[in-house]
Amino acid sequence: MPPLRIPPRQAATVALFAGLTAVGAYVRIPLPAVPLTLQTAAVLLSGILLGPRMGALSQAVYVVTGLIGLPVFAQGGGPGYVLNPTFGYLCGFAGGSAAGGLVAGRWRHAGSLRLLTAMLCGLAVIYLFGGLYLYWNLTVLQAKEVGFMQVAKIGWLLPLPADLLKIFLLLPLIRILRERIPEHYL
Repeated sequence: MPPLRIPPRQAATVALFAGLTAVGAYVRIPLPAVPLTLQTAAVLLSGILLGPRMGALSQAVYVVTGLIGLPVFAQGGGPGYVLNPTFGYLCGFAGGSAAGGLVAGRWRHAGSLRLLTAMLCGLAVIYLFGGLYLYWNLTVLQAKEVGFMQVAKIGWLLPLPADLLKIFLLLPLIRILRERIPEHYL
């Protein structure tokens, strides 16, 4: 397989969105089991603005950066982070970014409904990975007696209103970016 060649401008935007996701990890509100952060906003925006491939790559770079030891995750970093109950959400970031980018298509020409659908699809992928891993972590690794519905409540229902608010706030931001970012740049 030939090596992946990325033009410098695309490499910079991939790094930028990996960095935005890291910054988003530190803007958090603690909730039971799953802290509320701005990471999902950065993830969804990366898929829409960079497209499915580069958006997913930006999130893969973010996760690998954290796993090699840089403290870019909401609760630190390092290889041991895979044991954290919230690690599944991080695993879903690349897929969520890719799903959002695929559904959005050409973001400059996508209407609000299409962008909304794209972000909801991306969020669903993140929640799927995160919720299933959270359930597995709590019931298998930690051997806690919790039902799937309890995990769904803390892993999906509790953070959902804030994530929906972030999505609705991203819509006007995307409109502003359409006007301010030259077409040839992204």
